[in-house]
Amino acid sequence: MTRILAIDYGIKRCGIAISDPLKIIANGHSVVNTIEIFSTLHSLVNEQNIETIVVGYPIGMKGQKTSTTELVDQFILSLKKEFPQIKIEPIDERLTSRMAQQTLIFMNTKKSDRQKKANLDLISATIILQNYLDYYNNKL
Repeated sequence: MTRILAIDYGIKRCGIAISDPLKIIANGHSVVNTIEIFSTLHSLVNEQNIETIVVGYPIGMKGQKTSTTELVDQFILSLKKEFPQIKIEPIDERLTSRMAQQTLIFMNTKKSDRQKKANLDLISATIILQNYLDYYNNKL
């Protein structure tokens, strides 16, 4: 069975989440240095039978492009060249960082753990993927 992978792309780090085989539940997978993202993706695409890659797309609260939108646009173009056989889907990532922070608070994590950007990146990728899966499953 195939899976869907989500990326919370960042200048330094990328959070990665992968769906279950039924494409119902998002699971946080890892956080990798951005410089290693393509080698990591090649491994995951082969190991996990990935059919779609969802990329968090930064849009401002008023729907405008942000300072990182252009970087993500370039990343998406690179993904399409590197993985032409895989569907690449951008998805609005507004408020995912805030939701990730709230999730860490709700989970009663230590303040020091809540301040680690890698934890936020992982949870953000999971939220991005779960939003996509919810949309995908409600559309069927």
